[in-house]
Amino acid sequence: METIHLPILELPLLQKIETIEIPLPTADVPFYTPMVVPPSDLEAEEEIEGEASEETDKTVPQPGMTKFDIPGTNIEVPVPETEILVTATTTAVVSVAATLTATAAFKWAVTALKPILKTTWKKISQSKKKGSSEK
Repeated sequence: METIHLPILELPLLQKIETIEIPLPTADVPFYTPMVVPPSDLEAEEEIEGEASEETDKTVPQPGMTKFDIPGTNIEVPVPETEILVTATTTAVVSVAATLTATAAFKWAVTALKPILKTTWKKISQSKKKGSSEK
């Protein structure tokens, strides 16, 4: 039996490579205390005489609103006036009815026009085929 000689690789020694250290950047952010300077032509306005009321506006009735007392409690609930409620309800009913009617009409139109469009499309595509084969 013959012995096998494997080649021997000799690697060079590692060399230490010097690296440069870069410090992180720093910045001196200026800081100052803001100074408010009033304009030179600032004058006091004429004083308006009036009474300052500390009461809240809960006692002042709002236009278009009525108060409803919940029975058994001391809670008042603001409710719009009847005319406003009737107008809002009528508008909502009409818009829903118009939407449903338009949807039904569109579905009917699609159902009615689909066969007509299909036959028209077939006739057009057949006439194009005949025209291209004659050339």
